[in-house]
Amino acid sequence: MKALVLSSGGVDSTTALGMAVDKYGSSNVIALSVSYGQKHDKEIKAATAVAEHYGVEQLFLDLTKIFEYSNSSLLRQSTDKIPEQSYARQISETGGGKPVSTYVPFRNGLFLSSAASIALSKECSVIYYGAHADDAAGCAYPDCSPVFNDAMNTAIWEGSGRQLRIEAPFVNKNKADIVKIGLALGVPYELTWSCYEGGDEPCGKCGTCIDRAAAFAANGVEDPALKMHRRSGRAAEN
Repeated sequence: MKALVLSSGGVDSTTALGMAVDKYGSSNVIALSVSYGQKHDKEIKAATAVAEHYGVEQLFLDLTKIFEYSNSSLLRQSTDKIPEQSYARQISETGGGKPVSTYVPFRNGLFLSSAASIALSKECSVIYYGAHADDAAGCAYPDCSPVFNDAMNTAIWEGSGRQLRIEAPFVNKNKADIVKIGLALGVPYELTWSCYEGGDEPCGKCGTCIDRAAAFAANGVEDPALKMHRRSGRAAEN
């Protein structure tokens, strides 16, 4: 049995990749990394480092053209600033029921549909992706919800002639739960990148940086990526 994992280089998808490798073995896992017009390539570089760490085949897909009409603050063409707030704060300000400004329209739907075609061509029987409950909360990212996941799973299962299914192991878990799972699996979080900004170091102010820090803190550990950045900084000074 082979698995294809949507791998963005962040905490969630890297943990999903670690789970897939643990279950199926690196020779039976493929990482698919997607460019969608994001403002920087840090996450793609991180995904490449993670794939090399696990020794899995990595494929790349460019869906930039599809998203050129979106004004999501994550995308190159947007003039909107990425909010320096937690997702909880952003949701409270919109009153819920409305995606946050970093939502890229139907991104997971397009990623999964594209991945389904590639997975079938590569003789995979399951697609892993890292959607989780924190992202779905308050309709912040509606394409991370259990309802969305179930609908896409049904569509891909039927549309593939019942050969391919979706596995979203974190759809009912929060980010702290994901980090707990990943720490037990020895996931290389030091290689990952979550920040929406493309600086030399994570900004620590965007929603994903804030939520990432809280998830590691909830597990009583320091973020390994921050440790690595500090070591790199000291080495550069020396």
